[in-house]
Amino acid sequence: MEARMKSTASPEVMTAIQSLYKAMYSGGVDPRVLELVHLRASQINGCSPCVFAGVASAKKHGETDERLHNVVTWRETPFFTEAERAALALAEAATRIQDGAPGVTDEIWDAAAAHFDEEQLSAIILDIALTNFFNRINRTIREQAGKTW
Repeated sequence: MEARMKSTASPEVMTAIQSLYKAMYSGGVDPRVLELVHLRASQINGCSPCVFAGVASAKKHGETDERLHNVVTWRETPFFTEAERAALALAEAATRIQDGAPGVTDEIWDAAAAHFDEEQLSAIILDIALTNFFNRINRTIREQAGKTW
């Protein structure tokens, strides 16, 4: 399969996206949590370039292969903290809005809010939104893993 386009972003769009990422990373959330959230949402959406880039970025932030290999099964493994589990549950609930899932329930929200303050929650929500944004662009243009980053 080949990509349909080389790029979908103008310089103005890239500047805006970079500003969003700067805001997200200044929200006080451990970058490894943001990388796990990005990876899980990208797995759900089947976005191979974002999964590829997410694993590479997570490793740069010190993430282990053991944990990265188990993000897809985070509920069944002992490798994640309660805060990470809350962030992953929030990512899944906010991402799976198209398949009849209940979305972000009060239980999921309360679990996340027990571990993260409002600024941190804002950063995690922005991470989820940006990930879904890029997942949809990449799926539309058939971007290939390993070719973008």
